[in-house]
Amino acid sequence: MIAVGPDFELPDEDLEFRFKRSTGPGGQHVNKTDSAVELRFRVHACAALKPETRDRLCRIARKRISREGVLIIHAQRFRSQERNREDALARLAELLREAERPPAPRIPTRPTRASRERRLSGKKARGQRKQGRGRMRWPSDDG
Repeated sequence: MIAVGPDFELPDEDLEFRFKRSTGPGGQHVNKTDSAVELRFRVHACAALKPETRDRLCRIARKRISREGVLIIHAQRFRSQERNREDALARLAELLREAERPPAPRIPTRPTRASRERRLSGKKARGQRKQGRGRMRWPSDDG
């Protein structure tokens, strides 16, 4: 179990770790060790998530979720596999904590008088512009 919050834990079976070679500089060491970590979390298969939290998580991390509903986090900031694993778990926990928080309620506001007047004058100008696109009437066309 991985503790995400004070009253929320994530079962280990919902997480999958894949290890691969890290990119970037590092000398000979980087060519022979799998220090980068790819954390895969099945969002839709996790029973520990509440439906509202799952929906918010999908909205927050939509670019990181595959078509199959798997959240993928790449961690290769550190040179050791263990630190990258901890980094990936910390980033997942932060995403889940953010998804747990309900969004702030929208406070309805009224438009100002100046903004209403700008909107109406813009509408009037567009209407006159469109009116000018019509067929021209010449004084000799009356007959």
